[in-house]
Formats: sequence, C-alpha cells, structure tokens
Amino acid sequence: MDGFDLNSSEKADASELQRMIAIEQQKAQFQAQVHNFTDVCWDKCMEGSPSSKLDSRTETCLVSCVDRFIDTTLYITNRFTQMVQKGAH
Repeated sequence: MDGFDLNSSEKADASELQRMIAIEQQKAQFQAQVHNFTDVCWDKCMEGSPSSKLDSRTETCLVSCVDRFIDTTLYITNRFTQMVQKGAH
C-alpha cells in the first residue's frame, strides 16, 4: 500500500477541511470588499473632518455609494456564475 492512499475517513476529513478553507476564504474576501468600499465611499462622501452626526447629504452619498458597490458586486458575481455554468456544459 502506498503512503499516499487515503481511506474514506481521511478523504472525508480532507473534503471537510477544503470546505472550511473555502468558507474562510469567502469570509476574508467579503471583509476585504467591505473594507474597500468603506475606504472609497468615505473618501468620496466625507468633506472635512467628521462630526458627531452625519448630515443628510453625506448620509445619502454614503448609502448610494455602498448600494452601487453592492449592485456591481452582485452583477459581477452573477455574470461570473453564468460563465462558469456555460463552461461546465
């Protein structure tokens, strides 16, 4: 028997580990995306130094900016999924 042969239990463990790694990578990508659009939207919408409360114009700008990022991310994700599915057929 070769030392690289895995029994079914070891294969299941390896599969579970890969699944957990993929989940953690997705979490890290999500956090990076949030950090990115926070930086971009902050720079775009904040004028001067922040005060204890956002004015309505700044709040509207931040909400719109984040919404655009979310819409764009969803569009790209959906488009990529479609491309992968077409490639799999």
